[in-house]
Amino acid sequence: MDDQQRARASALLRHKLFDGLGRAERALFTRPAPKSAQAQMKFLLTRAKGSTKAVAERLGVSRRTVERYRSGAAKKPQKRLQEALVQETESQWQPQVRAQARQRAGSSAGFIISCRAYFGFGPEGTSDAGRVRDIMVAVSSSHARAILAAQESGATDKDLHALVAEAIADAYFRQGGGGRAGVEVQFADVEWLDIKF
Repeated sequence: MDDQQRARASALLRHKLFDGLGRAERALFTRPAPKSAQAQMKFLLTRAKGSTKAVAERLGVSRRTVERYRSGAAKKPQKRLQEALVQETESQWQPQVRAQARQRAGSSAGFIISCRAYFGFGPEGTSDAGRVRDIMVAVSSSHARAILAAQESGATDKDLHALVAEAIADAYFRQGGGGRAGVEVQFADVEWLDIKF
């Protein structure tokens, strides 16, 4: 695998990790986020204290475009703008619910990670040899806290990947110490990943 393929695979994994955290947060919402472009634009303007300039910069459009959607003169955004509206709206929707879930996961509850990926930690020819596995595991609050802190601080792909791998390895393969306390686990080729608070 060359450097370009590694970078692409790393970006896909990071996207899967952040998507998994985002889906977990959206599942906690007590009310649905705004759906229409006009409602989303009004919400974003409210969060930006009415600044069309700030919203336009975040969405990558002109101030006039923001004004057209707010007034209802424009109704169907192009795909790129629609995706940006959804992403920005959901990232700012119900911040207190999101903060409470993150605080609970980091202090006592932890969270559950489900994934299908390549895991390996033993020699070839044994039942512990590397292979694609479907795993669902409860991650401790200390690992959850580290993953969430890394996400908030803008962790690199490698950092986030290492934290998730360590959390899964501790909870699933090492099982809190036991006979496999020092085992090194490979975590690669993530097909899907889901997180639940």
